[in-house]
Amino acid sequence: MENYDKVLKFMTESDKPLRAGDIAEGTGLDKKEVDKVMKKLKEEEKIVSPKRCFWEAK
Repeated sequence: MENYDKVLKFMTESDKPLRAGDIAEGTGLDKKEVDKVMKKLKEEEKIVSPKRCFWEAK
C-alpha cells in the first residue's frame, strides 16, 4: 500500500494533470508499478482524466 499512498499523494499535490511517466519520475517508482496503482485508483474513482493520457486526483 506504500506505493499506492505515494502515487495518490503526488497526484493530489500536483497543480496540473500528469502522465504515468511524470508520476514515475517524480516518485522514483517503476512505471509499471505506477500503472498498476493508477489502475486501482481509476477503479476506485479517485482519479479522473481531463484529457487523453493525463490524470489528476478528484
